[in-house]
Formats: sequence, C-alpha cells, structure tokens
Amino acid sequence: MDMNGSRREFLKGTAWMGAAAVMAGCQCERLGFGAGGSMQGFAMKPMKSLKVGVIGLGSRGTGAVHRLAMIPGLEVTAICDRKQHRVDMGLKWLADNKFPRPQTFVGDEAWKALCDWDGVNVVYIDTPWALHARMALRAVRNGKPTFVEVPSALTVDECWSLVEASEEMRVPCMILENCCYGEMEMLCLNLVRSGLLGEIVHAEGAYIHDLRFHTCIDGRDGENEWRYHENRLHKGNRYPTHGLVPLMQAMDINRGDRFDYLVSLESDQANCEQFIRERLPEYHPRRKDRIAMGDMNTTLIKTVKGRSIMVQHDVSSPRPYSRLNLVTGTRGVFWGMPWRRWDGVDTFQFAWEDKCGDNKAHQFFPPEKAKEIRERFKHPLWRQAGEVAKKVGGLGGIDFIMDLRWAYCLQNGIPLDMDVYDLAASSCLCELTERSVRNRSAAVDVPDFTRGGWKSAQSLGIVEFDMSKLDFSRARKDEAALNV
Repeated sequence: MDMNGSRREFLKGTAWMGAAAVMAGCQCERLGFGAGGSMQGFAMKPMKSLKVGVIGLGSRGTGAVHRLAMIPGLEVTAICDRKQHRVDMGLKWLADNKFPRPQTFVGDEAWKALCDWDGVNVVYIDTPWALHARMALRAVRNGKPTFVEVPSALTVDECWSLVEASEEMRVPCMILENCCYGEMEMLCLNLVRSGLLGEIVHAEGAYIHDLRFHTCIDGRDGENEWRYHENRLHKGNRYPTHGLVPLMQAMDINRGDRFDYLVSLESDQANCEQFIRERLPEYHPRRKDRIAMGDMNTTLIKTVKGRSIMVQHDVSSPRPYSRLNLVTGTRGVFWGMPWRRWDGVDTFQFAWEDKCGDNKAHQFFPPEKAKEIRERFKHPLWRQAGEVAKKVGGLGGIDFIMDLRWAYCLQNGIPLDMDVYDLAASSCLCELTERSVRNRSAAVDVPDFTRGGWKSAQSLGIVEFDMSKLDFSRARKDEAALNV
C-alpha cells in the first residue's frame, strides 16, 4: 500500500507541532482496521419495519421527527434530548398528528440508552457537531444503521473510527448531506451521467451563509452556543459538506477517483467581531473574545486523477446564500447557484458545445432553453416524489427526499447512495483544512479511507423509487418545520 493509502504512514506524518495536533482533536494511537471488509456497494437485508430513534431535538432534529413520521413503513419509536421541554414539544406534535407515542430519553447522557435500546433499529443523530462521531460510533457498535448530520466527524481519527466500526459491524453509517438531494444538484448529476458536460475536470462548491445573528447572538434556547465556540476556537472549513458532497457524486470520488491532497487559505476575521461590537451591549463577555475563524476560507483539492475542486466557507459576511454548485467539463458547464432570485424564482445556468470548438459555450443558454433542459433532465427522484416532498417541506423538500430515499433503500435491501467512506472523505476536511491554514496554507494529504477500494467501486447511478411500494397517505404539510 502506498503512503497515501496507509493509515499508519499517514498518522506518522501528522505528528506536527504537537500542541496544534491536540488542538485539532487528532488522536493518533488507534491504528486498527475494520475486520468485516469493504462497505462499498454494501446492502443490508430488507428491513420492512424501520424503528427510528432521533437524538437531538433542536431545529434540525425537530424537523426530522416531523418528516420521518410521515414516511411509509417507518415509525419514530424514540426521541432524545438533554432538555425535557424539547422532548415534550416532540411528544405534543406526534400526539396532535395522531402518530404513536415514542419512548423518551432525557439528559446529557441519555443518548447512550437510546443507542442501546432494542426498540430502535435505526439511529438518526441531530446534535452539535462535536457529539456526532461518538454517538454514531455507539449506534454502529450496537449494529444499527446510523444517519449523522453534517459534518459527521471533526477529526481524521474520528473518521477512521467510524469507517472501522461500520466495516466490522457490517452496518451502514451515512452522512445526512441533504444537498445531494437538491433538485439542482440532482439535475447536475443527471447531466453529468448523460455525458452532456463531457469529461469533468473541475468543480466548485461552498457554504456561504450569513449566520452572524444565529452564531453570535444566541437567542434560541442556547441552541447555537456550541457553534459560536467552534468559530471562536478553530480555523479552516468546519462545515465543508453542503457544497462538497454533491460534487463528490458528480466526480465519482471514492468510485473511480479520490482526493489526493489539499491546500487551504483564509482571510482575516472582521465581520463577526464587528457584529459583536455593534450588536452586543458593553458588558457582554463576548466583546472580549477574538474569533479564530477567518471570514472566507478557500480550499483547493487535487484528485488522484488530476482534477480540481474549490470549496469555500463563509458564515460571517453580509452576502446572499450560495453553495456555488458549479461543474465544468470538456464540453460545457453547469452552474446551479445562486438559485433563488428575490422574487422566489429558481435560477440556474447551462452552456455546452455541440462540437468541439464551436464556441456555443461562450454564453449561457437563454432562459427558455434552460427551462426546457431542466424539465427534460429532471432527476427521477424529483420527478417521482418532488410534489409530495414540497408538500411536506424541509428546505423546499430536499430533506424529505433524502430521508425517503435512505428509508426506501433499507426497506428494499438496496445500497445507500452514500457510504461511510463518503462520510469520512468529506468530514475529514474539518481537521485537514485547519492544519493547512495554520501552516501557511501548506499542502496536506487526504487519507484513502477506502484503502484502494475506490479503484473498483461502481459510480452512483441515476437512482429511482418504485412508487408502487410507497403510500403517501400520511404525508401532510408540516407547518412547524424549521428550515434552517
């Protein structure tokens, strides 16, 4: 195995500036490998009855309980939070909507009992980032398919732990990257698979979202306290997956190509500190803080096959939301962001050549042509379930499409669209980008979590639902959904 593919050699190379490694959370003593074999293309035996336990009932977790309860063949059998009133709110919604009452788990360590309880056969984790990996590890160790919000881990070692546990226990551990199920991202994937963009050579993704108020002024039950401290203590891209994972699917990362190395650079911090000075009173203790995370982080990734990806992160600048969502190939380009105009109309851009060098890609297609292409190449999941997804809600329906898809896969013995290697390859950027930034944007190798499996793994195809197996009679508009 080469250096990039060897975990032992990779971890030897990460003993850089000891204190900084500790700061980044790298625990390098665990060197074992999962004993059960690769999880690429793995499918469990069909699970006709899904009994889901949801850990974390903040904004994301509350919305998850509402969506999951409406999925055919799925019952929310347990809910967990450290605060009783959040559990009570979940119980009330389920009762008001005539869903069965779940078992409840309340307290700082109550999640352990939920993971251990036999009344749950699937675990769904919606907690602050630093808790994701340890919770997922316990659930996987209990032999339960586990679904983890983003990012699913914060260190390279956490990523390896989840990979090894999933392999050993032979159960999936999937990152809940809802943006992979966005209509524009799935449209792009369909265009790529159709060959209309040619050979893909470069892509750009981002999470650009003005969160100054939510991060710096914690006005929702202390829910965002943890996020403020992530920004205060860390550099790099701590939230890489929204823009990145859809590009990984389009570029066959871990399925024919893989990340080789990255470099990461960020601006100084200005916006959060200015916001705190202008919006918080003189006596507030945060006015004395210094925020480590720069306003804009830009990371460049090189793949083994020589392609490039740019990923940006900015949660403190006053600018419109964007995930960039740009993919370019030898025939043309797709650009899916910004996709929401001020009047609520979706926007997107296409351009490609019919013949090499005919210059047709020098301008984007006119709106009427783009509209026709959007309809012709709409992804089957959106064509089949888009209307019911928009009815239920969850970021315009993408959350419901995501949850419906993994539930459908488990119920029918189909491999999940994302596996634990996708989780690890994307989440490890939290640590690796910080290493690069703190070392004058030095190049950092990305480990091969598949240990060579990427060379033979199959691409994600254009997946579908068998609608005859789905009964949406319980689906309804979730007026209480929190789209954040």
